Amino acid sequence: MVRVMKRKKRRISGTAEKPRLYIFKSLKYIYAQIIDDESGKTLASLSSKKLKEGKNVKAAEKVGKEIAALAKAKGVSLVVYDRGDNLFHGGIKALADAARGAGLKF
Repeated sequence: MVRVMKRKKRRISGTAEKPRLYIFKSLKYIYAQIIDDESGKTLASLSSKKLKEGKNVKAAEKVGKEIAALAKAKGVSLVVYDRGDNLFHGGIKALADAARGAGLKF
């Protein structure tokens, strides 16, 4: 599994014009970060823990909307979506759909 993740990471990286939207899901919460890999800086980050939500689909939708708003405030509208090793369903899909609905393009 580690080789597969390394192969994905080689293809997915963020730039200043098109940063990476990274999603991490723990057992309790869901996290989202917008990262510029060239400079090594996190432009925006948010989690359902900060929003006092759990790890359900509604919490993921709320995180998606809020991270899109934070990205718009930083002047970012185009991102590369990085879901890590998570499958694209449930909370991961809900976060992506909410971010797209709020104006992020990926």
